[in-house]
Amino acid sequence: MKQTAVNSVLSIDSRMSSAIQHSLVVVKNAEGLHMRPADKLVRAASTFQCQIELERAGQVADCRSILSLLTLGATEGSELILRAQGPDAELAIRTICHLFENQFEETTAS
Repeated sequence: MKQTAVNSVLSIDSRMSSAIQHSLVVVKNAEGLHMRPADKLVRAASTFQCQIELERAGQVADCRSILSLLTLGATEGSELILRAQGPDAELAIRTICHLFENQFEETTAS
């Protein structure tokens, strides 16, 4: 199932003063969000100052923790909510959405 869904919205969390960026991302990798794409996600997230999280079915994972990401159990077709809050949140969302859209630059065997 090849699905493309990246919808960004901007909202304000009433408990915090800065804006939280949100985006819906879909796991397109046939093997899901496994070790290699999770590693790429952690490396990308670690370059930003903002807090970055992924949520699946109410479970939240810190994008700077590979173990946290793997516990989401995100298989192909899983819809995840990507959230970022901080000074570079918008750039972080764009960068991570790009990773999901491009299947974390993994090539499929023919």
